[in-house]
Formats: sequence, C-alpha cells, structure tokens
Amino acid sequence: MGILYSQMPQTKSAKKALRRDRKREAVNKKTAGQYKKALKQARRKPDKETLRQASSLLDRAAKNGLLHKNKAARLKSRLSRLATKNVPVPTKAPTKAKKKR
Repeated sequence: MGILYSQMPQTKSAKKALRRDRKREAVNKKTAGQYKKALKQARRKPDKETLRQASSLLDRAAKNGLLHKNKAARLKSRLSRLATKNVPVPTKAPTKAKKKR
C-alpha cells in the first residue's frame, strides 16, 4: 500500500485514523501524479490548452495542501514565461524617416 507500518494500531480511533490516512494518501498520490504529468506536458509543448490544464491542476494541489500556494504560483509563473518566450513577437514595420526642415 505504500507505507510500511511497524506496529498495527490498537485502539478503535487509531484504526480509523489509519483507514483515513490510507484513503488520503491515495488521493494525494493521484493528484500529485496528475499535476506532475501536466507540468511535463506544458514544458514540452507550451500552448494555451496545456498551460490552462497545468495551471488548474497546480491550483487544485495547492488548495488541497499538496503544494504550498507560493510554489504553485511560482511554477505557473515560470510556465507562462516559457509560453511567452515561444510566441513570436510581432515586429514593427520600418517607418520612413521624416525629413527635417
């Protein structure tokens, strides 16, 4: 199941806590896997859709306490910077120089 326990819980509340922790662990692993996969995709192919999906999953992970909110913000910032780096910037057409009178 993931974590090896050296001693089984004895009390009723400890047994319940163990069940709860195992369920939470499974949900956290799933969420972490999703956001890591989305990050990799967004880094490989930084288009609008992959960035939107990665951003959403990072926010969800931060909301659930899987990531710190500042780390999620930092990762989203880096992704958006990466996306703007790959977009060609339109250049101005050269204008004719005006003659001075």
